[in-house]
Amino acid sequence: MTHTSSHGMTVNDFGLDHAHWRNWVGNQSCVRAARAAPTSEDELCALIAEAAGKGMNVRVAGSGHSFTPVALTSGLHLTLANMKGVKHIDHDKRRVTAAAGTTINELVKVLKAEGLSMINQGDIDSQALAGALTTGTHGTGARLPVLADAIVGMKLVQPDGSILTVDESTPDLLLASRVSLGVLGAISEMTLQLRDSYNLRERIWREDFEAAMDMHDELAEKHRHFSFFWCPYEESRHCYCLPDTSATSKTGRTTDVCEMKVMDISDDQPFEAGFEKVAYSSDVYPIEYIANFHELEYAVPRQHGKDAMRAVRRLMLESFPEAIYPVEYRFTAGDKAWMSPFYQQDSVTVSVSGEPGKDYWDYLRAVDRILRDYGARPHWGKMHFLTGEDVTEIYPRANEFRALRRKLDPQGIYLNDHLSQLFR
Repeated sequence: MTHTSSHGMTVNDFGLDHAHWRNWVGNQSCVRAARAAPTSEDELCALIAEAAGKGMNVRVAGSGHSFTPVALTSGLHLTLANMKGVKHIDHDKRRVTAAAGTTINELVKVLKAEGLSMINQGDIDSQALAGALTTGTHGTGARLPVLADAIVGMKLVQPDGSILTVDESTPDLLLASRVSLGVLGAISEMTLQLRDSYNLRERIWREDFEAAMDMHDELAEKHRHFSFFWCPYEESRHCYCLPDTSATSKTGRTTDVCEMKVMDISDDQPFEAGFEKVAYSSDVYPIEYIANFHELEYAVPRQHGKDAMRAVRRLMLESFPEAIYPVEYRFTAGDKAWMSPFYQQDSVTVSVSGEPGKDYWDYLRAVDRILRDYGARPHWGKMHFLTGEDVTEIYPRANEFRALRRKLDPQGIYLNDHLSQLFR
């Protein structure tokens, strides 16, 4: 059967050979009753209203970079890959409005030409804006909040196809919507606060673990960005395609090393030994990853960061020596978004990974138990074990968020099984 909207876009029921969808690393999949790729806001609104009228659930898949079931549905599966591009730039306010399907790397190419930069970025830039920001994606920087903190406006498509405009005139709605996992409506466009264009100077070098801990606080305070990968074994360094800095190793050790990384606004100060780079901000942030890992990441209150990292390290060395993927450690400032992992909490994020095809669940659950003991909250787009009760306990505004969700979407068309457990 084929349904045609008033704007020409069709919602198709199709055979199983076309119905199957998988995320970027293949650990999440679903069989969809229908799929569509609208080319305009009007088409998006019409498709959603039609699906809601037929009792279908609706999810937007973004670029599929989440490790969790957040994008799955057995109903209407939407991609906004045909809704891309910058719609408006306000140079006076340093703001950009872009279609929700625009990827970060597509956006920053335009910004670079316009003399502007995003305030911060993560280390992957191929995600769609709406999906990346509203799942809590972050970069690193002790004074830099989650990327969604830059959202100053968006348009949310409601179940009846109407548009709900969110901006600074609706402050509570804005704070609720910034990290909302798509359950408050499908986003058609987003407006972000920017800053003037800037270059970063980057340095990467190797240290052993204890040296990294000794320098931890100083490096975090001194630099705009500080992060590291802890690599328990030499082969760990190849799992994420980390830069080859072995020639500059001060210790000569081949195990238990950290790939340290600092980035600052470019100036005339010379680098110390190590990998060096100076470039436009968005040419420095990303890392070229191979999609060969399944990741869990929790935001730990900053005051517990070193203790949590030591505990995870000890667990890996003593109980799970087969877990060779590096641990990534980054800093993020607290923010005010209701469901942000960093809500009112300066944090460090500790990320661990399992190898696809291997039984890594005991390892990930053991890491989960350690990090939860420190009051950690998970990245919504990465693997976690939260229940609805957990969400209520660790997110102070969880019930307010749920009440708002029910008000905007009383039938729960934007939920799936995973999200229903958390936000029903």
